[in-house]
Amino acid sequence: MNLAPTDLQSRRRGALAALVAFTIWGLAPLYFKAVGSVPPFEIVAHRVLWSLVFLTALLAFWRGFDGLWRLRREPRLIGLLALTSLLTGSNWLVFVWAISVERLIEASLGYFINPLVSVLLGRLFLGERLRPLQRAAAVLATMGVASRVWQVGQLPWIALFLALTFGFYGLLRKRAPVDPINGLFVETAVTAPLALAWLFWVARSGELHFGTDPLTDALLPLAGVLTAVPLMLFAVAARHLPLSTLGFLQYLAPSLGFLLAVFVFGEPFDAGQLVGFALIWLGLAVYTADMLKTSRAIAREQ
Repeated sequence: MNLAPTDLQSRRRGALAALVAFTIWGLAPLYFKAVGSVPPFEIVAHRVLWSLVFLTALLAFWRGFDGLWRLRREPRLIGLLALTSLLTGSNWLVFVWAISVERLIEASLGYFINPLVSVLLGRLFLGERLRPLQRAAAVLATMGVASRVWQVGQLPWIALFLALTFGFYGLLRKRAPVDPINGLFVETAVTAPLALAWLFWVARSGELHFGTDPLTDALLPLAGVLTAVPLMLFAVAARHLPLSTLGFLQYLAPSLGFLLAVFVFGEPFDAGQLVGFALIWLGLAVYTADMLKTSRAIAREQ
């Protein structure tokens, strides 16, 4: 597949956006450990509301609201963004629920399955084809994920739900003709009333954690930045990269999470897990090598 120089620059821009987004997501457990005293559902509500505050400020002081006014004349696009907001919202809720019931391993597995879902969706809906090395990388990653599923010992419905919801989110955002900031603003605004209602109900019951500890009060607003920035970057990446490439780059996030779990949080790790991770990382290395090889070949032709 030959790429024009502008296409190559676009993909490089998308790859950089994806790498930054997945790095933020991969290191996010450090933040959630810091606010570990706050119940997961309250954290999700704060993520939504502070994201809306951050995006409003971003539009007010940088981009302006003209794009949002134009969106009012596109009800189908608003409907599509409402659907994507439901996908991310349900993804967040299931993830934090899994943490609360101590099913984090199964939840984490979802983010290893998700890249394979993205590759499949790219093939089915966008007609994306894999080169031979990319197919080999997909086989290696599939073997690694299958090994992790086998270790779980049952149908990992939480992992499948997380993988499918975020996979379809990436597909729909790739096809949505809207810039990342305005699109994310609409998505956040759709779920903000639910988040506000939840916090109001928790406050009425006397169980609201916000306002009880200065450090927690300072950290919770950061949830908006840590939510909005990687989602905006992900939307940029989705517009500039094939869905299959975006999927493989996504392995960076759970890999960083794994390194944090083992070397920072001291979670147990055995040889069986090592086999699964090694196959996944080998697949990622093969896919990356193919990307570099293709980029160099295009550069030589210019």
